[in-house]
Amino acid sequence: MTKIVTVCGPTGIGKTGFAIALARELNGEIVGADSMQIYKYMDIGTAKPDKRERQLAIHHLVDFLDPADNFDAKRYIALADQAISDIAKRGRVPVVAGGTGFYIRALLHGLFRGKPACPATLDKLNQALEEDGGPALYEQLEKCDPKAAQKIHPNDGFRIVRALEVFLTTGIPISQCRQIHDFKSDRYQSLTFGLHMDRKLLYDRINQRVDIMMAQGLLDEVKNLVNQGYSLELKSMQSIGYRHMGMYIKGDISLEEAVRLLKRDTRRYAKRQFTWFNKEKDLIWIDAEEVEKAIETAKYFLR
Repeated sequence: MTKIVTVCGPTGIGKTGFAIALARELNGEIVGADSMQIYKYMDIGTAKPDKRERQLAIHHLVDFLDPADNFDAKRYIALADQAISDIAKRGRVPVVAGGTGFYIRALLHGLFRGKPACPATLDKLNQALEEDGGPALYEQLEKCDPKAAQKIHPNDGFRIVRALEVFLTTGIPISQCRQIHDFKSDRYQSLTFGLHMDRKLLYDRINQRVDIMMAQGLLDEVKNLVNQGYSLELKSMQSIGYRHMGMYIKGDISLEEAVRLLKRDTRRYAKRQFTWFNKEKDLIWIDAEEVEKAIETAKYFLR
C-alpha cells in the first residue's frame, strides 16, 4: 500500500507553508485537496499557492479547472490517485494537503457506493432544476432529508439533484446512505497531520487575511470573472468570498457589510472544519508551528 503524508486543518491556519516545508524535506510533491483551489482565475479568494510557493514545491490538482465546470469527490479521487501514483513511481513522496475534509476522507477511505443513478428520475429532476431553480428543489430536500440539506447550499443544484435522486430511487435519505459507509477501509497508508492553534489566534488571522485579500484585489478578481462571462450563480462563484463580493456587485449589500459577512462566514467555516476533522480516525493533531516535529515523524513513518 502506497505511503503518503497528509496535511489538513481549517482555513487560514497555514497548511500551504506547512506542506511545502514537508515536501522539501521529504523529497515530496504536493497533491491539493481543496475544492476551490482547483479553479483557474480564482486566485485571491481561494488563497491559492502563488508562483513563488509553487516554485518551492511541485503542486498537483491546483489551478487547472474552468470555473464553469462541475467537480465532485469521485472525480477528485480519480485525479488524485493518478497524481499519487505518478509521484510514487518517480520515487518521491506524495504530500496531500488541503481543507476539504470530504475529499480527504474519500481519498483515504473511499466513497460510499450508492445504487446506479436512475436516468428517468434524473431527467425529471434536472428539468425541474432548469424550470424552477435550485431553491425550489432545496425545499423538497429539506422535507425528505433535512440532514443532507444542512450541508448543501440552496444554489448547489448538482448536489441537490443527486440527493433527491437517491431518496426518490431508494427511499433512503442520502445522509443515511453515508452513515452506512463507515469509512473503515484504507486506500493508502497515510500519516495524517491535523493543524491546530489557539482558536482566538486563528480567528484573528482569518480577519487579517480577509483584509489582505481585499487589499490584493478580491473585488476586482470577482468583477473580472463576471466580465469573462462567469455567472454569479455558478457553484464556484457561490463559495466563500466570491459569494460575498457578488452580493455587493449586485447591489444587495454595501462593501463594508460584504467584508464583515466574509469574515464572519470564514470563521464559521473554520469552526465546521475543526468539527469535521475531529471525527477523523488516525489523525495526529499538531501545532501549526511545529513543522520540524512533523518532519521528523514523517521521516520515521517513511523508513
